[in-house]
Amino acid sequence: MAIRYKVNVLEKLKAAGYSQNRIRTEKLLGMSVVSKIRAGGLPSWHELDVICGLLKCQPGDIIEYVEGDTDAEE
Repeated sequence: MAIRYKVNVLEKLKAAGYSQNRIRTEKLLGMSVVSKIRAGGLPSWHELDVICGLLKCQPGDIIEYVEGDTDAEE
């Protein structure tokens, strides 16, 4: 996939005070989304919106397009 994370999103969320327990308790993101992010999968637009709101950042601060970068799955 040519789009990938620039940063470890879960570490950034934790540093901003959003532990996985808090994310689950406050229903900020589903645990399936957290698992998807941990595995390197990309969130939906809505989930990306929530993440950017929590981190007070732009999408380009956490994801990037890398030309010619492909997975073995493709």
